[in-house]
Formats: sequence, structure tokens, C-alpha cells
Amino acid sequence: MFIGEYIHNIDEKGRLAVPVKFRNRLASGAIVTKGLDNCLSLYPEEAWDKQSEKLSNLPQTQSKSRAYARFILAGAFNVEIDKQGRVVLPAALRQYAGIKNQVIVTGLGDHVEIWSTKTWEEYRSNIEKDSVGIAEELGI
Repeated sequence: MFIGEYIHNIDEKGRLAVPVKFRNRLASGAIVTKGLDNCLSLYPEEAWDKQSEKLSNLPQTQSKSRAYARFILAGAFNVEIDKQGRVVLPAALRQYAGIKNQVIVTGLGDHVEIWSTKTWEEYRSNIEKDSVGIAEELGI
């Protein structure tokens, strides 16, 4: 399970050093794609297989199903971890997420999210203010 929050830098070639605790689960291959809330999602292959299965089971007769599948699948790239534990984040995905030099890498159970520092700080601030309301609405 991916958990935790880490601050990392992106180098001039768009490479991200994956947190050491996450590397083993991603070592056999991974997929990075657009995530919700303007972040990127990094999936190990087995979690990606489950995610893509869910997407392929969405009703193709519904425009929102097609749109969501396109959003996730069209922006997906296979990535490999190099010997230094880095992955290259494609330029189009970095642009989508507003990623420049520094990112926040968060564990989200079956996958990892990669956020621009600014976007993460704004998002985290908002959810922290409303954490009780969110929990109540979800019935947690």
C-alpha cells in the first residue's frame, strides 16, 4: 500500500526520484496519467490493470463514461524506473499538472499521486478545513 507525503524535485529532463518506499512496487513497470484535481497518478502495472478494466466496463453509450475514459487513457504513458530510482514525467503531463521544479508525492493506497507544490498546498488546506464535513458526508 502506498501511503505518506514526500517532497521531491524534478530535474531539467523531467525526471522524478520516486520515494524509496515506493520503488519496489513500481519496479516491474508503471503507468503515469492525468489524475483528478490537477495531479498526476502513477500506478504499478497490476493496479493499472484493475483501473483500466473498470474504465473498459463503463457504458460506452454514455458520453460522460467515454469522456472520463478518454481523459485517463489518452493521457497515459508507460514509464520505467531507472537505476537511480527515477521516472521521466512526460512534458504534456507536467504541463497539465502545473509541475515545474518541486512536487509533492503522496501515497493513495493502490497508486501514487504527483502534485505541483502550489496545487497540493491549496488542495490540502481546503480538505483540512472541511475534514469533519467530508467524513460526515461519507459516513466515516
